[in-house]
Amino acid sequence: MDALRFCLNGTWVEEKSLSPTTTLLRYLRDKKGLTGTKEGCAEGDCGACTVAVAEARGGAAPRWRAVNSCLLLLPMVQGKQVVTVEALRGADGHHPAQEAMAKALGSQCGYCTPGIVMSLFEAVYRDDLDAPWKLDDQLCGNLCRCTGYRPIRSAAQAVAGTCPGDRFREGLAAPGPMALAYTAQGQRFVTPATFGALWDELDAHPDARFVVGGTDLSLEVTKRFAVPPKLVSLEALGELSALTETSSGVSLGATATIAEVEAFTATRLPPLHRMVRYFGARQIKHRGTVGGNLCTASPIGDLAPALIALGAVAVLKSRAGERRVSLDEFFLGYRKTALAPKELLAAIEVPSLGKDVKACSYKVSKRRELDISTVSAGFLVETAADGTVTRARLAYGGMAATPKRAAEAEAALVGQPWRQTSVEAAVKALAKDFQPLSDHRGSAGYRSLVAGNLLRGFFLETQGTPQPTLLPGHASTVQPSGAEGGAR
Repeated sequence: MDALRFCLNGTWVEEKSLSPTTTLLRYLRDKKGLTGTKEGCAEGDCGACTVAVAEARGGAAPRWRAVNSCLLLLPMVQGKQVVTVEALRGADGHHPAQEAMAKALGSQCGYCTPGIVMSLFEAVYRDDLDAPWKLDDQLCGNLCRCTGYRPIRSAAQAVAGTCPGDRFREGLAAPGPMALAYTAQGQRFVTPATFGALWDELDAHPDARFVVGGTDLSLEVTKRFAVPPKLVSLEALGELSALTETSSGVSLGATATIAEVEAFTATRLPPLHRMVRYFGARQIKHRGTVGGNLCTASPIGDLAPALIALGAVAVLKSRAGERRVSLDEFFLGYRKTALAPKELLAAIEVPSLGKDVKACSYKVSKRRELDISTVSAGFLVETAADGTVTRARLAYGGMAATPKRAAEAEAALVGQPWRQTSVEAAVKALAKDFQPLSDHRGSAGYRSLVAGNLLRGFFLETQGTPQPTLLPGHASTVQPSGAEGGAR
């Protein structure tokens, strides 16, 4: 299809001449006059631009998902339904999300209110808000500096999960075909629906860049005013988003979203689940993907340390076939991976954890939610019956130019009893593994101190349970000693 076509507030629209890197936010405000959707940060931090998009993934029924319209390039909504705050009021009155905000006195200046209402809109139709922390998670991507958060949270409590049988629920339809070959203003955006079409596109345009969620690439457009000439979206290739249990572990599709991984790993892979809980706001987790986070090869990407520690393997795919690379060998240098030209990351395979394996992940940042790591870590230690360490995988982010294992610290642990003195020896060995830099997120000394303290905390926390989960009233990925689910 050579034209963009999607459903906006119940009406199908078609566009043929707009730049493919036009964001949905700018389209709504500049082209359609739908100014209820606000621009605040233009980078997915404030939530003022939140809208709802109907998503149907993995064979599941379509659902409304709150997303940041400032990060959505217009071709990303091809074939989908989009709803903005202007469409919520109908002949029967205001939407429950709007009424709840008004009754709870959750709005003052009103600038942030439409985005908050759209996050509440998703919450109304969710059937999995079964814990108090999930309400906080639903709203953590929406900033408000006027009323404070208590009345907004009260509004969420009033309507979350009510799932009314209204026009938004009854009229929810599965997305149409996403296949697209769109060219305008000297730019090209292609969404192939088959691998054959993908390989053909890459043969014709080997310099094209992959994109799926856009939570990273779109910042180049909104912040650096970049005009990428050729983009290839992998979003229509359903095989790449599969999350499956295998006889040897789990497989995480590269285009699976962080929200999907969060739900999938809650009971299947607790060490990874701890990390994705603090990956970003709900809106970000609906668009950010496993492959996107890894393939940017950022030294502070949150998934890499946790997955490296778990012994994950990257499945790489091209027209020639598949090959597998250990994830700790996937990162070749700063922002550089082992991917060859015209090759993509298809999945991450994580082996099963044995009963004698202790594993956990940690993230340290200035804010609890929606922040970039200063230091992150993934740890795995396996012990013999007598308590001797037989295997150690200690991976860190934010300590070097790439996510990296601490080889010297690992060697200090293997063959030693799993006890405090051995851990202290490993902490000292970290100085041989890393010489971190100082930047605006933390000094080299701070990073070194935190890296050692996380390993100490891992030892204490796994005294109670080998793969500890977050507490119900968690404040961070670091749990207090002696807490339920942590050290005893």
